[in-house]
Amino acid sequence: MRPETEEALAQMIVSADGPLRIVGGGTRPIGRSVGAALSLAGMAGITLYEPGALTLVAKAGTPLAEVQTRLAAENQRLAFEPMDHRALLSTSGEPTIGGMVAANVSGPRRIAVGACRDFMLGVRFVDGAGHIIKNGGRVMKNVTGYDLVKLLTGSYGTLGVLTEVSLKVLPDVETQATLVLDGLDDATAVAAMAAAMSSPFEVTGAAHDPAAGRTLLRLEGFAASVAYRAQALAGVLAPFGTVTVLDDPAQGAAIWAAIRDVTAFAGQEGDVWRLSVKASDAPALVAKAGARAAIYDWAGGLVWLLTDGDLRARLGDFAGHATLIRGQADVPVFQPEPAPVAALSAGLRAKFDPRGIFNPGMMG
Repeated sequence: MRPETEEALAQMIVSADGPLRIVGGGTRPIGRSVGAALSLAGMAGITLYEPGALTLVAKAGTPLAEVQTRLAAENQRLAFEPMDHRALLSTSGEPTIGGMVAANVSGPRRIAVGACRDFMLGVRFVDGAGHIIKNGGRVMKNVTGYDLVKLLTGSYGTLGVLTEVSLKVLPDVETQATLVLDGLDDATAVAAMAAAMSSPFEVTGAAHDPAAGRTLLRLEGFAASVAYRAQALAGVLAPFGTVTVLDDPAQGAAIWAAIRDVTAFAGQEGDVWRLSVKASDAPALVAKAGARAAIYDWAGGLVWLLTDGDLRARLGDFAGHATLIRGQADVPVFQPEPAPVAALSAGLRAKFDPRGIFNPGMMG
């Protein structure tokens, strides 16, 4: 099924006699959703772009690359730096802006500017009863229906089928620099990243790759400001070791794209888990996980693990979430919710999708 209008989509949903598997670009097959494929590829195109208002509206099936190219022409960008899952998951196709919103996809810059959800202004979607619903607007101060906009972002297509999204965009930066510390153990690296993040120098990326033996801190902005802040931040980091400053923007962009897309795990056998935890807890949890490889992002608040089997069983109870992004482990993809939260989630799904046809099994 490949509708080209909201009305056609609504009719397909009403007429569906079984589960529907919502598909954008098909680049992020996370979860165990089943059912007939419902592709949003026919609902594409940027419907409104106002660079002066930092606002963009696009249909859900619009390729993300098209959006980024349009923004780049006006020296603007999606500040939350959405991840491209294709290398990690060995998929092809084109990521779509609807899929990005549905999964709340965010990259290394999330620690500085927020997640995709924080840039959402409005959505249009079709619910399980075939109702076409508009929520939110084009400006951040428009709070009418605010909760629905946030609710749909990151719902993985389980509450409704997104047809159009409105986002705030930001100006691009003039340049960037990456500060590198070599040879730190995980605990020391997390301490160094914490020191950098608590400094006044506006760090927009903080990552640690144990296999490469590198701890990375990114600065962005005007060239003179980046140069000054790099020198000052190097002083903050001096107690942790020798600091190297990489000031080639192209080199920095490649480094951070690899961190963002977890390309170090691409093509390697094993399960890939995404661990969201308190940064100070991360080194001990990684040690307990017994993983073959780990990559720390978000100053240690996000850890990617390459391992085998049920990671949650090995970790036991911990303060955080473990999501199975790629693998064969016979466990729920998403962290099981506490009973009160699970009851709320079930109630929401019953309200928005009373027949339970949207991506069944995705969250279970």
